[in-house]
Amino acid sequence: MSVRQLCLALRQPSWRVMASLRTCGRGLRALATEAGSAQDLKPSNYGQPLFPSHPHLVRPHELTPGIPTDEYERRRKALMDSLPSDSAVVLVAAPIKYMSGSASYKFRQSSDFWYLTGFEEPESAVILEKVSNSRGYRMTLFSSGKDSAKEKWEGARTSFEDVLANFKADNALPIHAFPSQLKSLASIYSNIYIDLPNASTKRSPRTVRSLLRYLSPSAQSRSEYESVVDSLSIPRRQPLAPLIAKLRSIKSECEQRVMRTAADISGHAFAKTMRFTQPGVSESAVAAHFEYLCSLSGSQRLAYVPVVASGPNALIIHYTSNNHIVQDGELILMDAGCEYNGYASDITRTYPASGSFTSAQRDLYTAVLTAQKALVGLCTEATSLSLHELHRRSCDLLRVELNQLGFRLHTGDLERVLYPHFLSHPIGIDLHESANSDRGEQLKAGMVITIEPGIYVPPVPQFPKSFHNMGIRIEDEVLVGKEHPIILSVAAPKEIVDVEGACQGLLGLQQF
Repeated sequence: MSVRQLCLALRQPSWRVMASLRTCGRGLRALATEAGSAQDLKPSNYGQPLFPSHPHLVRPHELTPGIPTDEYERRRKALMDSLPSDSAVVLVAAPIKYMSGSASYKFRQSSDFWYLTGFEEPESAVILEKVSNSRGYRMTLFSSGKDSAKEKWEGARTSFEDVLANFKADNALPIHAFPSQLKSLASIYSNIYIDLPNASTKRSPRTVRSLLRYLSPSAQSRSEYESVVDSLSIPRRQPLAPLIAKLRSIKSECEQRVMRTAADISGHAFAKTMRFTQPGVSESAVAAHFEYLCSLSGSQRLAYVPVVASGPNALIIHYTSNNHIVQDGELILMDAGCEYNGYASDITRTYPASGSFTSAQRDLYTAVLTAQKALVGLCTEATSLSLHELHRRSCDLLRVELNQLGFRLHTGDLERVLYPHFLSHPIGIDLHESANSDRGEQLKAGMVITIEPGIYVPPVPQFPKSFHNMGIRIEDEVLVGKEHPIILSVAAPKEIVDVEGACQGLLGLQQF
């Protein structure tokens, strides 16, 4: 992208950028709805945004913003079709997490549960049974239902009638019925696909009890808990997460467009944060500015704690303290991304606090950028490469670039000291969708991965002094194509002329 193209793209208000993205035949909106649409229903009757209550966020055919109801149906059918007969699937919602005492964090739904149901309320569960009807499965969704006393304090919950109508469940039951239903299910099906809490001890019956106590802590006696635990014996219990991971690894067109919007929001925030940063500002202020810009553009939260590492702090790969002052002449390594409508973004840029790279900074940045662009070009199905093979290529490319800068690398210098992290990870609903992925699997069209080579030079005599205490990482989100990759994070300036232009205000950008 040229400076002129980047300037034109970044000067568009974010709502115009989003409106230009087509999703499922219609534009994806951020904050405003079209004129003449229905008034918002306040307070909402539902436990999450749905079209009747939030027409500015959700379209008539969508269950969650950007994702149609039919797509959730296709996901469930694809999963159930892949299972043997005599199978059932069980998932539970994420627990509410507390920061201190009764002060809870903002709730975020369990990723796999959300992927299959779109249901965003806590204290819920779902059972999918493989049956021989036209749908191929039966869906029972358990939730809190309406409780006027509780809703007075915590907000609306979705009624069982609306669960049936909106989430396409065959049955809607109160959450306290879940243990007994699970027990009866175990006596019917030979294969129960379920992921228990606390994966490190998932073979312990205690994890099953913790699952049930979380869902209905006071509804069942100890003996009833024990009987449910016994019914979920290991021979019939099968892991579920690896099966869902295969489905999640290939993004649908709607998912791709939501992820592009998430990356656009983050990319524009990067460009404006470069303009905002100057010597004397705190790293925490830079992080706060980025988060503010993302929120202003419709992001629900950051996807992770951002890294804003000035100067030598960039040698710490996951530096999140963000409590130093930016000094003149330093580089800022910022690794940050927002979450938008359920999907994460993940971008890293390195830029000069003073607005211009020094000669040494420019040389090392060019080395990393050259390797990064070459690696992005390999992100296609046609190359038949895996993440492992891409990482090996990244080591080869960086070694060549560093040798040209006067580094005299010995065995282990690159992989253990200068470039100690892996090149890539899958990204989607989770920032790192790699817990059940295979780095040896060949890339397929529709995957979204990061490409993030970096060089971190400690102040030791074996490396050229002019590069001491520099940390440079450049990370993009890349949609793997059949023949050509698509950089989703293209809105974040990356070329030296664009980075300096953003920092100096030459792209026509304001700080906000």
